[in-house]
Amino acid sequence: MNWLTNVVRPKIRNMLRRETPENLWIKCPDSGQLVFYKDVEANQFVIPGSNYHMRMGAVARLKSIFDNETWYDVALPEVTPDPLKFRDEKKYVDRIKDARARTNLNDAVKVGYGKLEGSAVVIAVQDFDFMGGSLGMAAGEALVRGLELAVEKKSPFIVFAASGGARMQEGILSLMQMPRTTVAVQMLREAKLPYIVVLTNPTTGGVTASYAMLGDVQIAEPGALIGFAGARVIEQTIREKLPEGFQRAEYLKDHGMVDMVVHRHDLRPTLARLCRLLTRSPAQETASKSVQPVVSPAQIVSAAETAPAAPHA
Repeated sequence: MNWLTNVVRPKIRNMLRRETPENLWIKCPDSGQLVFYKDVEANQFVIPGSNYHMRMGAVARLKSIFDNETWYDVALPEVTPDPLKFRDEKKYVDRIKDARARTNLNDAVKVGYGKLEGSAVVIAVQDFDFMGGSLGMAAGEALVRGLELAVEKKSPFIVFAASGGARMQEGILSLMQMPRTTVAVQMLREAKLPYIVVLTNPTTGGVTASYAMLGDVQIAEPGALIGFAGARVIEQTIREKLPEGFQRAEYLKDHGMVDMVVHRHDLRPTLARLCRLLTRSPAQETASKSVQPVVSPAQIVSAAETAPAAPHA
């Protein structure tokens, strides 16, 4: 036995070995190119070469929208963690614990209150990394509380939707969040406050069938998958081949389901313009001294789209 070869050399090799982070590189799902993670993170999780929009966490999303990356976290009501004592391959309570440890979130929806270009707004973000952004009792309570706060503060409410639908582990209790959030949206509408929805990849199931399609203005990120049932289920049901790009943001805009498709780099100024237009901020009031004509939602969307866009990476 050669101790230099079998003992000393492996020890030296282990001393010189460097630990490589698992997420050092990201593979673009669209082009297949490998991109340095830090570059993607600095580019708001948009792949620089292909402009593919990766999923964005709740905290990163709030940082990208609020002024100076600062906001107040909205305290959310507590709910029963496992009302049905559900278990499949794993206990539901254990799945929640794992999701919380992985994302550092209490549930799939995070709500913040802060300033957007100087104007107060309430923003709710669904994080797909938390059990697929599924809509359960906690997520429903978070959205309702966010909408109530927007009414209290007389501010616009913006929601970033990203979900696979209702959370099956909570059964009918998760489905009840669909009418609850719809009623809360109506409460905001009766207060004559803007409700803006940003559809991100993916937004499907019961979320699409409720609050995600009720916005005064419907915005989608490029390439976002938006629908209720999956494409394969629809094809098997109607026994027809679906058109190219079906359920994608661009297709839905062409067919009137979405008002705007906005690049992530342009989202912040676009949302700020929409909030100013829909709330008639003091700057607009002083600028318009004559009687204003009635402005339709289509004209508001057109005004927001014609403003200069930020350069894309």
